[in-house]
Amino acid sequence: MIKFLINVGIVVLLLAALGVWVFLPWYAVLAIVAALLLWLFLSKRGQQTLAVAGVGISSLPQRWGASSVIVIGIAGVVGVLVAMLAMGEGFQNTLKQTGSDDTAIILRGGSQAETNSVITRDQVPLISALAGIAKDGNGRAQVSPELSQVINLPTVSDGSDANAQLRGVGSEAWSLRPNVKMVKGRKFGAGLRELIAGQGAAKQFRGLEVGKQIELANQNWTVVGIFAAGDSHDSELWADGEVLASTYQRTAFQSVTVKLAGKDGFKQLKAALAADPRLKLDVQTTHDYYAKQSEGLTKLIKILGTVIGTIMAIGAVFGALNTMYAAVAGRAREIATLRALGFRGVPVVIAVMLETMLLALLGGLLGAALAWLIFNGYQVSTLGANFSQVVFQFKVSPELLWSGLKWALGIGLVGGLFPALRAARLPVTTALRAA
Repeated sequence: MIKFLINVGIVVLLLAALGVWVFLPWYAVLAIVAALLLWLFLSKRGQQTLAVAGVGISSLPQRWGASSVIVIGIAGVVGVLVAMLAMGEGFQNTLKQTGSDDTAIILRGGSQAETNSVITRDQVPLISALAGIAKDGNGRAQVSPELSQVINLPTVSDGSDANAQLRGVGSEAWSLRPNVKMVKGRKFGAGLRELIAGQGAAKQFRGLEVGKQIELANQNWTVVGIFAAGDSHDSELWADGEVLASTYQRTAFQSVTVKLAGKDGFKQLKAALAADPRLKLDVQTTHDYYAKQSEGLTKLIKILGTVIGTIMAIGAVFGALNTMYAAVAGRAREIATLRALGFRGVPVVIAVMLETMLLALLGGLLGAALAWLIFNGYQVSTLGANFSQVVFQFKVSPELLWSGLKWALGIGLVGGLFPALRAARLPVTTALRAA
């Protein structure tokens, strides 16, 4: 019972150490590697470790079939983990790129998204007169009252219906979002049942080619253009706000996007909203608003990715244990001979672990390379905060690749420890007499 509890305690400590290792910053990992290299090359035991490790590594081609279990297993862990996290990274990056610090979005007080916000028409002139809002060349406030309508469109992949966001915008929407550029066709006409589609939506849904018509609320709408924004607006369809309001019998707007006047514009606007009792509204920069929209799903994806990666990592650890135990058993006489020649236990332990971590590093590099080649830039869609499809691309960043390599080395460390300890404790006389 005591031995069992000790083993359980060792496993718990190893898992805790693995968790600490995974979250170490790059400079801490670099310091550990530098200290290990100094010990290997400048100390007597370190040089013994290099000698033992050299013998083991030189024999890897002879047992490559068994060693490939470690490489392939860890490659799978790293590939899946990096791919999962790249999905969250891509979604978060798409929404973070949306909006800017020089524009602001106004919603009903307490609303978290446009879908549950209401701004009445009589509030729009009051908002336009507030301090902190920029004016155009004609002295008019740069304000765009907008509404969002979730519609169903058939997807390109299988024709099944999926949610799309149709945004009704005002005439100032273009100056508020200068990144939105027409890439095909033209802008919709004021007062007409015309719409334009973001390039992401055009790839995601059927019938959004220029010149085609789609039926919305029993009315035919003509697609007159395709636009590119480089952010989450690429997933939207745009139309004239007043026409959209009349089509869906909407008597109020859901948000008002405004251009801020200078560096202090946001503070002035926020103070002006708070001072007017007729306007129980909240304001935040569009950059902050869209960044917050990504937090929930990004956090969920990261948690799922970590959980799945951990489960797969446990399987990879057991694969490494089995492989290295077999390797130690097959090299029992070799290790015993080295011990008889004066090699101490510590060099043997570290040499076996270095061998395991080398295989883990190869697996990590393979998994990271596959994740980057297959998933980096891969386009998918998911539901956003407004329950419509948001098109985004997987982003396999250098930080994710680095994290995957740390997971690989951590698995190699844990998977090689117990076989290494067994090699160091191997009775010399027993091993030398073994056949």
